[in-house]
Amino acid sequence: MYTLDTHPVSVEHLSKPLNTESKLCDLILYSCDIDINQQGIELSNQFENNLVLPGAILREQGDFFGMLSRRRFLEIMARRYGPELFLKRAIYLLYEYAQIPFLLLPGETKIVDAIQPSLERSPELLYEPIVVQLNANEYRLLDVHHLLLAHTRIHELTTNLLHEQTEAKLLQTEKMASLGEMIAGVAHEILNPVNFISGNLEYLSNYSRDLIQVLQAYESEFPNSTEGIDYLKDEVEFDFLLQDLPQLIASMKVGAERLRKIIAALKSFSHMDEVTQRPVDIHEILDNTLLILNNRIKHSIEVVKIYEEIPHIHGFSGQISQVFTNIIVNAIDALLEHAEATSNVDWKPKIEIITKILLQESDAGQKRDWVAIYIGDNGPGIPLEIQSKIFETFFTTKPVGQGTGLGLAISRQIVVEKHGGRLNLQSKVGAGTTFEVLLPLNPQE
Repeated sequence: MYTLDTHPVSVEHLSKPLNTESKLCDLILYSCDIDINQQGIELSNQFENNLVLPGAILREQGDFFGMLSRRRFLEIMARRYGPELFLKRAIYLLYEYAQIPFLLLPGETKIVDAIQPSLERSPELLYEPIVVQLNANEYRLLDVHHLLLAHTRIHELTTNLLHEQTEAKLLQTEKMASLGEMIAGVAHEILNPVNFISGNLEYLSNYSRDLIQVLQAYESEFPNSTEGIDYLKDEVEFDFLLQDLPQLIASMKVGAERLRKIIAALKSFSHMDEVTQRPVDIHEILDNTLLILNNRIKHSIEVVKIYEEIPHIHGFSGQISQVFTNIIVNAIDALLEHAEATSNVDWKPKIEIITKILLQESDAGQKRDWVAIYIGDNGPGIPLEIQSKIFETFFTTKPVGQGTGLGLAISRQIVVEKHGGRLNLQSKVGAGTTFEVLLPLNPQE
């Protein structure tokens, strides 16, 4: 029985679109099963009637017995007395004479994984069809040309995707560098007047204190004021003014100091194009990141910080800040979306940040100290089936226009490639997500 039409060999006839996860069962597979006790003429008729059929599955009483390819069959028939010897005899004798081993692979084998065993065969077997096992007793044949064409297409797709990823990362890096330069410039321009205001506030505080003391001395020495002075004091609420002015100046000092901290955080974030590593205070970067994102966090999300005493590490502060920003922004987005969707009135959104020293083996198998940063949320969690893709370039769970799919991919590149660290994900649906950032304490080891 032959169960596939006879299209010419072409990758356009593949049954499904190809990607790096495509399997052998996604390709064109030929079905031609024949019992070994039938005469060879039956097999010859199959090949004559179906010109693209690469071979036949041989069975004995319904069970798989072996495979005989069209190429090997035609070779034997071309020999002297080949047809006379085998066409009117059982196929079993023809198979025994052919003595050709075959390659058998499960249908779930990825195309990219099937290429190597296929090409490792000896030259005379290189173009023999591959036996594909779909289940316990169901077998099909794969023309090796189809496999090679499919692999070529996947290679082209992978190359194009890699090119797109590289361009996207370069563009994102350039954007971040430009943004860093702009932020640094704006921060510098803002810092000058802020320093002027902050410095003069101290003088204003001293002057107002002295002035209040003088006024209080006048009231003490000359308790009987004139009617006009009493009217003016009531008009300007003099007693309230004396009490509120120091508090007003104090609040202005707090605001100026907060503005200085925000500017310092922006300047730290702007160091995207650093070329040399320097000592980095992880807690300072985390606090600066939270300060920059405070507008999205305040009033709705509880932030819990559990900081252990950790030393400075050597790294690129701006890039590490970018990693923390990407992770925390994702946590904020997940929490705010879950807050709109959940009906649990007792649930309160929370982000927990933990830092500590961790002793763990490196990739070389040596024990070493790491600075561990855990950034977790109590949001909806990430489904298991997409957790393996979360760091892939262009992968995003956000709607079109709201996510580029570059944030976590670049974050992993910064942590792993730029700092020799690790970026891991732990997530459970319904329980939340935690990102583990491991940065080596002594990168020279």
